[in-house]
Amino acid sequence: METSFSTRPWLLIFITLSTVHAQLPGSWELLVSNAGLASMHTAVTRFNTVVLLDRTNIGPSRKMLPKGHCRYDRHDDVLKKDCYAHSVVFDLQTNEIRPLMILTDTWCSSGQFLPDGTLLQTGGDLDGFKKIRKFEPCEPDRFCDWVELKDVELINGRWYATNQILPDGTVIIVGGRGTNTVEYYPPRKTQNGAVELKFLAEVEDNQMDNLYPYVHLLPNSHLFIFANNKAVMYDHEDNKVIHEYPELLGGPRNYPSAGSSVMLALDGDFKTAVIVICGGAEYGAFIERSTDTPAHGSCGRIIATDPNPVWEMEDMPFGRVMGDMVMLPTGDVLIINGAQSGTQGFEMASNPCLNPVLYRPDQPISLRFMTLNPGTVPRMYHSTANLLPDGRVLLAGSNPHYLYNFAAEFPTELRLEAFSPEYLSLDRANIRPVIEGIPETVRYGEAFDVFVTVPLPVVGVVEVNFGNAPFATHSFSQGQRLVKLTVTPSVPVDGRYRIKCTAPSNGAVAPPGYYMAFAVNQGVPSVARWVHLVP
Repeated sequence: METSFSTRPWLLIFITLSTVHAQLPGSWELLVSNAGLASMHTAVTRFNTVVLLDRTNIGPSRKMLPKGHCRYDRHDDVLKKDCYAHSVVFDLQTNEIRPLMILTDTWCSSGQFLPDGTLLQTGGDLDGFKKIRKFEPCEPDRFCDWVELKDVELINGRWYATNQILPDGTVIIVGGRGTNTVEYYPPRKTQNGAVELKFLAEVEDNQMDNLYPYVHLLPNSHLFIFANNKAVMYDHEDNKVIHEYPELLGGPRNYPSAGSSVMLALDGDFKTAVIVICGGAEYGAFIERSTDTPAHGSCGRIIATDPNPVWEMEDMPFGRVMGDMVMLPTGDVLIINGAQSGTQGFEMASNPCLNPVLYRPDQPISLRFMTLNPGTVPRMYHSTANLLPDGRVLLAGSNPHYLYNFAAEFPTELRLEAFSPEYLSLDRANIRPVIEGIPETVRYGEAFDVFVTVPLPVVGVVEVNFGNAPFATHSFSQGQRLVKLTVTPSVPVDGRYRIKCTAPSNGAVAPPGYYMAFAVNQGVPSVARWVHLVP
């Protein structure tokens, strides 16, 4: 059947951009043509596998559960006896997909890795509203699956909440639809019930805009919590707001009007934290179900640890709603996915934003954004982006429909792709380092050596940067963090280079857990080695 440009104008835009900008940085590759499901939530494990997770009451996926593993779902209007997988694990080495069995609804839920590498997953809708689940990852040739906890559940049901690991390895769970509280996992023995956070109720408007709040753990151990267009610093030990930040201009920034947010790389003395928030939908687009209202193109940047912080404003090359901001191993930020018009919600956006953008935080304000090579697959509502250990970025999902729909203008998307930033181009292969030796476990403040090889002689300092594996969903990577270690200049030793490193000093700088350790030479990262950071 012929494709009409009048019905799919974004195709014509893409062809035009491809012709004009054929030499833009970055490259794309198709990894899997059918992952079996459209991933709404995605997380990379320390075994170099990826957990993909959709919701359960969505009818048949395109991946069957093993024989005899069907579940019965009274909430599924299409499929009461459900023999289909709604979660899978993807092996990055072989590109193989294995089905996982999730028992209760994970629609618009939240997650975070625990210090031992277990993925904690919380809430959802309907029968999943108060559920706590765990996935303990394993080697690709072993068997592991989801486990629903029976001895504990959420105090408040949570739908559209955000999780953040804390310095002691516990997890705070913030907000949710109609849930203006916080609680902790494991539950704190010193408090009864969830703790009210009035800030979330104060910023709620008549289209919500306070869901999936942006939560960042600051190196002073407090939390930066942003919802709608305002933010506070929150003391999670005493459960109180200790600072209110200025309003960020430019309209709402959280679900259902979400842009995205990152905390830039921590470095130096680790006392300064900078937050960047980009994009979002125009207020009212969600209420009016407007698919053609232009998205915001503005970004706000603030030094969250400054005693008198102010927002510094700048503009992206494109307006973008539902974009994902991914911390790269270099400290740059990849902004990818999303749409240039509309809002979050089922069938409520248009004009996909196919061009990724690189944000270079160390450049002057007018030179920070670089437009990159466009993709061909629209990644809109319910899509994700995750950094991989080899430096590529995994793109998954996009399902702007209540059920799977493969005939729509923006169909349910089962393909998995990888985007390679310019640092992986062939002309930089001769300066790409290889980590030959690094401890598997390091303690806070510990001095340790990293050994690397590089095809060409090393010029300058080789960085060693720790990046964690966040839980990506709804345009925000929960818990995302990059820490640039204190290092000494590399020294040649027996054909290798030795780099003396000092581990992060405490859990406020880097919470305990597994990190991807990258060696970065002249802006080119190695393949990461997983390191366990412990007290």
